[in-house]
Amino acid sequence: MLLKVLAVVVPLALVGAVSPMMLSEQTFLLSGRDGRRVAARYALGVVLTLLVILSALVLFGRSLALPKEPTLSASLDIVLGSLLVLLAAALEVRRRRHRPTEARSRALGPGAAFGFGVFSMATNFTTMAVLVPAAKEIAAGDLEVVGRVVAILVVVVVASLPAWLPLVLTLVAPGPAGRGLKALADFVAKRGAQLTVVLVAGLGLFLVGRGLVHVLGG
Repeated sequence: MLLKVLAVVVPLALVGAVSPMMLSEQTFLLSGRDGRRVAARYALGVVLTLLVILSALVLFGRSLALPKEPTLSASLDIVLGSLLVLLAAALEVRRRRHRPTEARSRALGPGAAFGFGVFSMATNFTTMAVLVPAAKEIAAGDLEVVGRVVAILVVVVVASLPAWLPLVLTLVAPGPAGRGLKALADFVAKRGAQLTVVLVAGLGLFLVGRGLVHVLGG
């Protein structure tokens, strides 16, 4: 059952991880004074915020007794999928109207970087929107407590990739990591918004289709 849940929530988390702004922010922080320490605090703020929000959403889903209400679960799939499709449409409209701009961040100390990470994650509405169906999937799965905890942690780790992966890469291989991060940041800056639209729309259509299959077949 855990693998079945992970098969759905990991792709959702990967979509949530496509965050051009967060990657730009972390790359900027790493290039500044005391970069690794500041970037570590930023990543911690992002990860803890994700963990708190996702855990709260899962607890709320469990309170609705989703595992015992398959029709409600399928209906939520349709609603959440439709909302993701609408979000993708809104993101596409914004992408066409606005030119991409580079993140502007002033130099931060470790303490401020933690708060900045919390703020960046809490206001990352695309990631938050994707977390809702992920939390619903975990809550609706017939999992034991350990299984739910594992699923939550996996989603948090995957969705927060833009925050912690650049830091890890600079620790493992500083030279190649710097060049790789610059290339990745350039690609995400050019194609990240378009990629997000496609992935969010695709997942939305998947959830709608799955919900309709369960409702009509049930």
